[in-house]
Amino acid sequence: MKYLLKYSPEITIKSRPVRARFVKQLSRNLTTLLKKIDEGIKVISKRDYLEVNIPIEAEESRRLIESVLTSTPGVATIASTNHMLLENLEDVLTHALSMFTERLNGKTFAVRCKRAGKHTFTSVEVEKFIGAGLNVQTQALGVNLSKPDITVRLEIREQDVFIVDELMKGLGGFPLGTQDGVLSLISGGFDSAVSSYLSNKRGLLTHYCFFNLGGHEHEIAVKEVALYLWMRYGSSHRVKFISVPFEAVVGEIISKVDNSQMGVVLKRMMLRVGSRLAADFNLDALVTGEAVAQVSSQTLTNLAVIDDISETLVLRPLIMSEKQDIIDLAKKIGTEKFSAVIPEYCGVISVKPTTKARLHRIEREEDRFDFSILEAAIEATKYSNIDQLIDEEKKAPIELREVDSVPEQTIVIDIRHPSEEELSPLKTPGDEIKKIPFFKLNTAFEGDEILKDTQYFLYCDKGIMSRLHASYLVDKGYSNVGVYRPS
Repeated sequence: MKYLLKYSPEITIKSRPVRARFVKQLSRNLTTLLKKIDEGIKVISKRDYLEVNIPIEAEESRRLIESVLTSTPGVATIASTNHMLLENLEDVLTHALSMFTERLNGKTFAVRCKRAGKHTFTSVEVEKFIGAGLNVQTQALGVNLSKPDITVRLEIREQDVFIVDELMKGLGGFPLGTQDGVLSLISGGFDSAVSSYLSNKRGLLTHYCFFNLGGHEHEIAVKEVALYLWMRYGSSHRVKFISVPFEAVVGEIISKVDNSQMGVVLKRMMLRVGSRLAADFNLDALVTGEAVAQVSSQTLTNLAVIDDISETLVLRPLIMSEKQDIIDLAKKIGTEKFSAVIPEYCGVISVKPTTKARLHRIEREEDRFDFSILEAAIEATKYSNIDQLIDEEKKAPIELREVDSVPEQTIVIDIRHPSEEELSPLKTPGDEIKKIPFFKLNTAFEGDEILKDTQYFLYCDKGIMSRLHASYLVDKGYSNVGVYRPS
């Protein structure tokens, strides 16, 4: 099986040297990701597309492979194809019949051919020949060139013929690593998750910074969002997850700052810290999920006062977006179920928040703030590579039971996002499997669904989220929890 990947249109209009650099990076990113599925997968750069060759033994992982291809920034379309060498058009028709005879039953169709190289026939002649053969030798309703039910797509490149089995839409954007690094201020809500996704899509190497206002449980929830975004859209590169303890900062704001000014002051404190962290990691911008007038702190006046404190460029991908559009995009990219269960930890709630902040007034309020508390928060900041978040959750004396085969009379809980579970269903013959997505796990353990005298093993693809949740559950007193990591 071969996949033909067309580049994002914005890549194709770059100058030749820039385009070559972008294509090389995209090829490198895909190779990194696909080799995790099968070492035999090859990514080959062509003049105006990438060819991904899948060995026969890897075809059973087709949906996983397609998930990678459709989630990697820089790809416009993905065509799964059957490949053959060009002998004559009769052979091409034979292959087309084997692929489309059943699909065309009772349907109208059209044949589209793209051709590159020197041949004794034109693209139109190919379309007529294959179309006539399919029309006569199948139960199709006939040819409809304007609005066909099915389009039969062929690509002939020199002596190679590719008959398209399925055409999929890619993510678009630019390959990760072709743009500079940024620090996304992520709260786990709809806005910051979507803005982080858009940052990744644009090719920006996106690191994550979380300001913890709600304790350990809040941190676990936000780590899940960041992990999902990284695993789905950015795992070709290693990035950082940074956690800043901000409870004391919030407490100082509440006790020292006028109620109406609290929201703006809190955002300025976050940008102060974000700017310093960005400088420490040589990152060129901060990314936030703010949109004009969505809440009181996001009026143009307030945003200008907030930005005044930052020494770093602040990017706001959602600045002109409506809330429902953001939620719709969250559903599309898979973060909606994460964000929907994360509580709003608004430690600073103004009775009558200002929408017209004045810089001199805000600075006067901040003069009463004890900045040693902010410095202490920065000193206590935790840094991790995002694929090693579990290390922060290991608290003595917590010891997780980890198995590569399931013992008798135990139950495996598949905690993956439903979309991930559907791509690669877990199979453990003879063992009971419960499907409880991560966002329902705490409720399940607190209710009657989980038996206290039964041993449960959590499962996820990479073992990161399962260990993260198992650590948290054991820490809460559930000693009957472990991790299932099949070899």
